[in-house]
Parts: sequence; C-alpha cells; structure tokens
Amino acid sequence: MAERVRIQKAIAHAGLMSRRAAEEAIVAGRVRRNGEVAILGDRVDPELDLLTLDGAPVPVAEHLETHLLYKPVGVISTADDPQGRQTVVDLVPTAQRLYPVGRLDADSEGLILVSNDGELTNRVTHPRYGITKKYLAQVAGRPSRGALKQLTEGVELDDGPARAVSARLIDSQPDVALVELVMMEGRNREVRRMFETLGHEVTRLVRTAIGNIVDPDLKPGESRPLTPGEIQRLLETS
Repeated sequence: MAERVRIQKAIAHAGLMSRRAAEEAIVAGRVRRNGEVAILGDRVDPELDLLTLDGAPVPVAEHLETHLLYKPVGVISTADDPQGRQTVVDLVPTAQRLYPVGRLDADSEGLILVSNDGELTNRVTHPRYGITKKYLAQVAGRPSRGALKQLTEGVELDDGPARAVSARLIDSQPDVALVELVMMEGRNREVRRMFETLGHEVTRLVRTAIGNIVDPDLKPGESRPLTPGEIQRLLETS
C-alpha cells in the first residue's frame, strides 16, 4: 500500500492546480474520494482510491505514465513483436511497462499514446467516449465532392460499413490530393481501405490529433509525457 497523503496534496501533485486551489475545490464540494464528498484533512492512497474533481478522475497514482509519441513509418503498434521489429514501446524512454493505446498500422505515421493507465486507455479507445482521431491522407488522384461525401455517409468494407466524422480536401494537384479526415473508429487499415474502395490509393497517412491532443513540434521517433492538463482533458471526455 502506498503512503496515504492529504487529498489537496495529491491533486496538486497531479499538476491540475495549486494546493490552495485544491483546498478551495474540496471546501466547495467538488472533490470526491471513492464516490463520497471529500473534506479537508482526508487522506488518499494514490494506488487504491479513486479521486474525482467535478466528476472527472484525477490521475494521482504515481506509477501511471502516458506518453505522446510520433510513430515513424515501419514501427509496429504493439508492446512486443515475435519478428523482432521495432515497436512503439521501444521508442519511449521509461522503466515502466507501457502499452500502445489503440493502433496505427506499420505503413502509417503520426501521433499515438503509449500508457499503463487503464482508465485513460479505455477513454481513448472505447467509441462511447467519442474521442476522435484526425488524419492527413495523401491519395492518388483527386477525390470528387461525391467521394468526400461518401466518406462521411459510409463506405462498405469487407468487415462492415465505415464512415468518417468529416472529410475535406486540403490541397490537390492533377495526380495527387491531400485530404483531412476525422475518424471515430480505429479498425485495421480503415482509412486506407475506405479510400481504396473509392478508387484512391493512400500514399501517405499521418495521424495529427488524438481528441484535442496535438503536437506539431514532435518529429518521427520523438515522444514526451502527456501533461496533467492533457490527461485530465482526456479523462473528462464523455
């Protein structure tokens, strides 16, 4: 069992606010410990107790880590690979045992989370929470307005229909175009298969956002820990 600490200290340690602001939130009845309204002086076990602020979980367990990684092309979105290929976990410098949150196929690149936080992983991957992923797809040819509309209305794939939340043409030349898509699901090679069904091969696919988490400064192979504020925003999504 971890050392029990005062609730206001645990909230402040999570980086969400100062200890003084945490004390004010507790007095205002905004903080709960295991479903019960907390009071000043309560102590929390970061490993066992569920702490919420305004109904959203507070990430207080010290062993939890979540990193944002720019996955390069060719890296596998698994924790281990029997073929010995490089995985997303290999690229994150940490002593913790982490796992990829969702998937990004080997031929694609861009943002992916690597974490040991089960609650956050569930929030990001389960469709009920509505956390979208944004992509830039470079495709052969120029998709028509009808094709873009079909992407949002639904494309029939061999494992069932798939559709984008939104799809818009960013740039186009005679033989290549750049399309921005927002997706809710994360099925295997889904974006690529949707375009292929419409007659457009995807020549490059980059994930640029996970919910409201973006970082245009990350380069392929680079990672950074999520900030407490970013974690809180993901946990507040419902």
